[in-house]
Amino acid sequence: MSLASPWIHPPTRWCCPSTILRQAQDEESQIQALERTRPDRPLAPGHPAAQTHDYTRHDTTTLFAALDALAGTVLGRGMQRHQNSEFVRFLNAVEAAVPTGKAIHAILDNVAPHKHPKVRAWLARHPRWTFHFTPTSASWLNAVEGFFSALTRRRLRRGSFTGVVDLQAAIKRYIAEHNRRARPFVWTKPATDILAAVSRSPEPSV
Repeated sequence: MSLASPWIHPPTRWCCPSTILRQAQDEESQIQALERTRPDRPLAPGHPAAQTHDYTRHDTTTLFAALDALAGTVLGRGMQRHQNSEFVRFLNAVEAAVPTGKAIHAILDNVAPHKHPKVRAWLARHPRWTFHFTPTSASWLNAVEGFFSALTRRRLRRGSFTGVVDLQAAIKRYIAEHNRRARPFVWTKPATDILAAVSRSPEPSV
């Protein structure tokens, strides 16, 4: 089964877990809680909105998220690290949330924590799951990337957070808002273009 198949001919439920750590406020690997040193100046007649560039760095969080492509809803969990043990915890959360009897095809980025022996052992114990890895340098094939991008643009980039708890609460609220207006995920790029892009990418290691 090709990686494009889930989007062109989706089975019962395609769930797209991802642990890609999005760049937020210049932090490349994790989402960092940044607290502005002065309150924002709101938009007013004759005065544009303004925000100081100075901030205090607090701790970081890792957001694990799964997009249900048929419903458009997102399940998210904030965790301290991005390792195999946290990924297994997230898989358990998705497993508990998806009704019994539905097959789960997880589209995953091609990174080491997704292929750890503990993850493989978990997968062997859960036969309704199938993993599909994106090719190297082709994470755009994972639809949850669009959600991460929107989260960064709409909530994180100009946010001010007093710490990780505040940051995680803001992310949780954003996910709840997203789910209230969620719509099925639909590719706008023609299938021929998707398949051509996949054919140009190196095959993922397994």
